[in-house]
Amino acid sequence: MKNKSLFLTMAVLLAGMTLLAQVTGTFTDSRDGKVYKTVTIGAQTWMAENLAFKAKSGCWAYNNDADNVKTYGYLYTWETAKKACPAGWHLASKDEWSALATFLGGQESAAEKLKEAGTNHWMKPVSAATNSSGFTCLPGGFRNENGDFYNLGLMCFCWCSTEQDSKQANQVIIYSHTKHVEISYIEKSNGFSARCVKD
Repeated sequence: MKNKSLFLTMAVLLAGMTLLAQVTGTFTDSRDGKVYKTVTIGAQTWMAENLAFKAKSGCWAYNNDADNVKTYGYLYTWETAKKACPAGWHLASKDEWSALATFLGGQESAAEKLKEAGTNHWMKPVSAATNSSGFTCLPGGFRNENGDFYNLGLMCFCWCSTEQDSKQANQVIIYSHTKHVEISYIEKSNGFSARCVKD
């Protein structure tokens, strides 16, 4: 009986490890030569970095400091973010973000597996971030409609391609101090990060 219980326990642990095993790679954007890390999580393949393609308009470095792009990518309006991903990739939809969170245990706890571990970029307090998914979520902050920048190091804001109405679109928010992934909506003119997922 003990052997059977031990076998079942090991099988469950191995299944869990298989689910979270990272399949990683790289992708080179032919438009500017930038090489992105990629990670396959469940049935989805994501860029494991924020998009850093400089669009002609609707695109800013945090605090207008180009050095921030190296780590956090650009901040985009919704309209620009929708068109900014390279060929073969697209801005993730609300449903794709939801599927990602569900695969990682649900929106109430998935942020721990998505966030970069440690405090190199996240300010304290950081919830128990492990980055076990390999997604490497970073707190790139945002730019508001008035051109002011906020929350670098504290919050990750990413656009969803899903439109809420004529003025607003869905967004994903991940905080430094909580475990949950929040999906809400806001005016399209704000500047948020973009994460591309493979077609």
